[in-house]
Amino acid sequence: MTPNQPLLEFNRHAVRPIECLSSGWEQIKSQYWLIVGITVVGILIGSMGPLGILMGPMMCGIYLVLFRNMRRESIDFGMLFKGFDYFMDSLIATLIHVVPAIIVIVPFYLLFFVGAIVISPSHPGRGEEPNPGAVLGFFGFFILLMLVMMILMIIVGVLFAFAYALIVDRRLSGIEAVKLSVKAGLANFWGLLGLMLLNTLLSMVGVLACYVGAFLVMPIGIAAMANAYRSVFGLATGAARGPAYASPPPPPSFN
Repeated sequence: MTPNQPLLEFNRHAVRPIECLSSGWEQIKSQYWLIVGITVVGILIGSMGPLGILMGPMMCGIYLVLFRNMRRESIDFGMLFKGFDYFMDSLIATLIHVVPAIIVIVPFYLLFFVGAIVISPSHPGRGEEPNPGAVLGFFGFFILLMLVMMILMIIVGVLFAFAYALIVDRRLSGIEAVKLSVKAGLANFWGLLGLMLLNTLLSMVGVLACYVGAFLVMPIGIAAMANAYRSVFGLATGAARGPAYASPPPPPSFN
């Protein structure tokens, strides 16, 4: 966002989870297999880099494809890699996202290892067995910790839900996109939370189908988030759109 650019307005309480999911499917079904390929390749490439440094541009590329599809513009597989046009801003957004995720995950693992040490027998070589009550208590505590961690990670996801979409669609810097995403996420918290829970449930059903199903439902979930973004911010038009949307320059004149 440039210094002279006005702050973007957004709608509050605008996210309807079931409508977003339904609209996401309706918008991608005509190009479903192409978008499946784009999404799966993008997520796999994004997962290869340390600290998610490739995930940002890949998510930007996926959103670019989805937004073009919403506008009924042509899409192709190569547009996924247009996400690298936003590499630095998406990297900044990703690194900011990673910080709270680490803050949530690290204490969880520390408590897990401390608990495992506490319930282990003090002299395992003498045939001592751990206390059954302590073992049951530990696993109950572990399940509780997992639930808390999952809830906290979903909350973090809600706050960062619009960051990549804002970078692509409104050409915001990584920091500005995160700041605005947090504000809009809080203003649409329950709707986004419901949508993320629906996406999680959809992914779990996909995993039950020999894991292959998880890849097949993934683009529907991301398309649903793209529809949530449109409900909150609308889609940019004209000069506000990102550089990858720009029309090609006219052919040179030889007159």
